[in-house]
Amino acid sequence: MSDAPTAVLRTLGSTRDTPAFVMVHGVGMSHRSLRPLAAALTAQHEVHLVDLPGFGGLPRPRKDLDIAAMADVLFAALTGAGVETAVLVGHSMGVQWVLETVRRHPDAVAAVALIGPVVDARRRTLRHQAAALAVRESMRVNVRVVIDYVRCGPRWFFRQVRHMLRYDTQSVLADLDRPVLVVRGEHDPIARADWAEALAAGAGDGLVVTISGQAHHAQFTAPRAVADDLHRFSIRAMRRS
Repeated sequence: MSDAPTAVLRTLGSTRDTPAFVMVHGVGMSHRSLRPLAAALTAQHEVHLVDLPGFGGLPRPRKDLDIAAMADVLFAALTGAGVETAVLVGHSMGVQWVLETVRRHPDAVAAVALIGPVVDARRRTLRHQAAALAVRESMRVNVRVVIDYVRCGPRWFFRQVRHMLRYDTQSVLADLDRPVLVVRGEHDPIARADWAEALAAGAGDGLVVTISGQAHHAQFTAPRAVADDLHRFSIRAMRRS
């Protein structure tokens, strides 16, 4: 275990005349769950893939890290890498880490994209989330999930899930002054249509896109479709600023 929690950034692409993306995985997962999406964006954007402490094979900190602490670790990694005013992209619980980073360090973020956001206020229990995760995904997704979950380990996973269930995503989002894109798979049982619409409506400048035929891991199973939406959103956000 590590005394000084750190995040690792992996940079793909080198285009500097469009906004950079910073991509943050969900609980139990790693940057590998976002690599197909990153690869689909690198012709037009610089992309930074993140592994947060305790995930993706990184050491698990001795002390628990709540969402605010994890956001500060992410911000420190971005600062250390010289990343400025990027579009932050979170998947699943990564949405909460991204939103908290914006809330605490707003000048570092131009816009946010929330893929499969958690946790629906009406389903904020472990039972609801576990039942939703039982939805059928592709074999490729299931293999990726199992590998990453084993690397994470159950103790660190459930510590973070506890923070995930307590975090009021909707209230935090409503207080942010940044363009927001909510992305959901058509068949995502975690980020349901009404929840996604409520998040976008509560944001000052929010938009929802639905990826046809996909479930919770749309960024992995339909990376080109998600990349196209992210590219268009980033250009719109850049013009707004």
